Amino acid sequence: MNGGGRLAVCALVATVAAACALLPLVGEIGWIVQAVLLLAAVAGAGAAARRASLARPLTVASQVAVGLVLLTVFFAREQAVAWVLPSPDVFRRFGALLQAGAQDVGQYAPPAPVTDGIRLMLVGGVLLIGLAVDALAVTFRSAAPAGLPLLALYSVAAGLSGGGGAGWLWFLVAAAGYLVLLLAEGRDHFTRWGRVLGGPGSPAAGPAALGVPDGPAAAPLRTGRRIGALALGVAVVLPGVLPSLDGGLLGGDGGDGAGGGTISAVNPLVSLKENLTQAEDREVLRYRTNAPDGSGMYLRLVSLDQFDGTSWRTSVRGVEDVPERFPRPVGLSERTGTTEITTNVSAAGSYEQKWLPMPYPATGVRVGGRWRYEPVGRMVVGDGGQTTGGVQYSVSSLVVRPTPEQLAAAPTAPGTLLREYTRVPKSLPSDVRATALRVTAGAGNDYERAVRLQEWFASAGGFTYDTTVSSGTGVTAISRFLKDKEGFCVHFSFAMAAMARTLNVPARVAVGFMPGTPSGEGTVSVSVKDAHAWPELYFEGVGWTRFEPTPSRGSIPDYASPQAPADERPEAEETLPSPSAAPSAQPSPQDGCAARAAGAEGCAGPTPPGARPPAGTDAAPGPVPLAAAAAAAAVVLPLVPVVWRRRLRTRRLRGGRPLAVWEEVVDTAWDHGVPPDGALTPRGTAGRLVRAGRLEGAAAEAVHRIAGAVEEALYAPAPRPADGLAQDAARVRAGFAAAGGRGTRLRALLAPRSAARVAWALSRRRAAVAARCGALLRWPSRRAG
Repeated sequence: MNGGGRLAVCALVATVAAACALLPLVGEIGWIVQAVLLLAAVAGAGAAARRASLARPLTVASQVAVGLVLLTVFFAREQAVAWVLPSPDVFRRFGALLQAGAQDVGQYAPPAPVTDGIRLMLVGGVLLIGLAVDALAVTFRSAAPAGLPLLALYSVAAGLSGGGGAGWLWFLVAAAGYLVLLLAEGRDHFTRWGRVLGGPGSPAAGPAALGVPDGPAAAPLRTGRRIGALALGVAVVLPGVLPSLDGGLLGGDGGDGAGGGTISAVNPLVSLKENLTQAEDREVLRYRTNAPDGSGMYLRLVSLDQFDGTSWRTSVRGVEDVPERFPRPVGLSERTGTTEITTNVSAAGSYEQKWLPMPYPATGVRVGGRWRYEPVGRMVVGDGGQTTGGVQYSVSSLVVRPTPEQLAAAPTAPGTLLREYTRVPKSLPSDVRATALRVTAGAGNDYERAVRLQEWFASAGGFTYDTTVSSGTGVTAISRFLKDKEGFCVHFSFAMAAMARTLNVPARVAVGFMPGTPSGEGTVSVSVKDAHAWPELYFEGVGWTRFEPTPSRGSIPDYASPQAPADERPEAEETLPSPSAAPSAQPSPQDGCAARAAGAEGCAGPTPPGARPPAGTDAAPGPVPLAAAAAAAAVVLPLVPVVWRRRLRTRRLRGGRPLAVWEEVVDTAWDHGVPPDGALTPRGTAGRLVRAGRLEGAAAEAVHRIAGAVEEALYAPAPRPADGLAQDAARVRAGFAAAGGRGTRLRALLAPRSAARVAWALSRRRAAVAARCGALLRWPSRRAG
């Protein structure tokens, strides 16, 4: 192999070695195999171009062309000319995938599932870095600067994953790949200079013996060594200063304390749980309707129709101008009874997000501003920064009244719709379908299967509604929910829709609001606590049909109610009024918000069980080892809370994120004797900390500044960057230390009260492990049965 071929191989190896640092960010490794294949093809194209003695710019251009064709074949061949050649539609497809990938990485915590968007970002990014490395090291014969793109690739990966733990392994792999590239370049230089004649002590061993002056020959080598040393040094230091991720792959405020005041326009499920667990409730919508029965007035934001085994999300679809009259809903027959109603809605000024809440199926909307219509999901979305803040609009919609007989006799859905909405990934655990088959055993049609699934979740299955349960992102999340039988609306809607798809019933998940609460004068108030998710199943002749599997939430439609005597059915929620559809006044969060703040979990959590004393043994250890162990424990154990608390503080303050800094302030106050109160707003908590902690001057002002930043991060549509929050947290900590006595300061340092969170976390982890072990022990008996 000649020098150029050796350099090309080493450039490929160096790129793959640096790309390995991305492996902890995602849940599978198949993407890197695909990236290696594309890198090899691009490197081969470069070798062929160099062998043909093309100019260097043409060589790089040929590699770019080959890489673009390969990306087209792998990710957008349906939009390409002859399945190969890029077209304008290909670039639009790339843009849609990258947009979807950006949404995905903002939603998932590492390791994330490799969706199509994330796969394109990973493979395309590695291919771009590999092209730059090959161009610098092989085409332009300068391997040392090629360390800069490798450094960028490794540093971003290490920074996103936190740079700890196994990060050192990936650093060594990336550094080894870069050193191999440098050594290959050095060998190539000396090979082209000629053979060195003379021993180590001979003057011929120096650069002058090769006919090259010492200065000019040594300068490029020194420059290469300096760049290499700089790149490796920065690679060591940079991951330590980059903020690690607590939430999605590309940031977002993480931790249990994260919350949102609105449902996200990108993926409403990201903050749905936080809406339901907020300490303070607030009104977001107010409406009037002429519907005969308001109990079914669900206000739908968006439908999630793509299921990858870990979560549901909305498809990337085209939008158009809002028509005066929406098309008739897909699948709705003229024989199905319908009534058209009008609903006038007024959104609070603080409720700003892009999806327009509407009853389903809407037939038309009159709204001012820049709005677009997505026809497949029948959704209206803001364009160019348009949001719902302070918007008043009128919606005409249909109240669909199918009978159980119509649903039971519904024919099979059309082939295209059936294939799209019954698709489940191969990674879905088999027990999901097995449970669906068991619950619906004996059902004669899809309608009976849907009702049995709903009844099993809502009443017969022994499920409990609990918003404190983690929603989870792994492929086993649904299986875990089916075993633990605890969760909130996301769990129930996800599980029922997934199980329906395994039974070949078209299904998707809708996100929006429940009907709300009558607030007097014929209006209905909808608050953030009314945020909800529910499954929609498709029946030919009726269309997309709502079901309600979540116990104690919402209302079960009449057509989906179990066949039982009316006096035995549970009481439905209070029927909403149906006044005339006159435009409502602008809602006032202060006056109209129902005072039903759900108490958040406070500091008085369950006390973790104490550790059992070790059982006695006959052979006691000798006095010297026992004394040494006791001395080591006496030195190390008191330092454990100190080290843990300092590390947690550093992690929270490193990125300057408002919610993370606020968690640190609350725990600092707790350490100094002021326990947290989850029922208060950030502003109320700030006032309480100032009073209880006797904070004055700069410390008191810092608490209020941080609380203001938290409220803006929670409720503002586009929060402004908050600078200096870490310094404000330091002022608060100093203020608590100054206000407390020496004993309080020592207690906060050596025995922080907030360390109770560790015990709680360990208790939850132990319970989860016990449940998992119990499931494994029961598995053979289920298989045998």
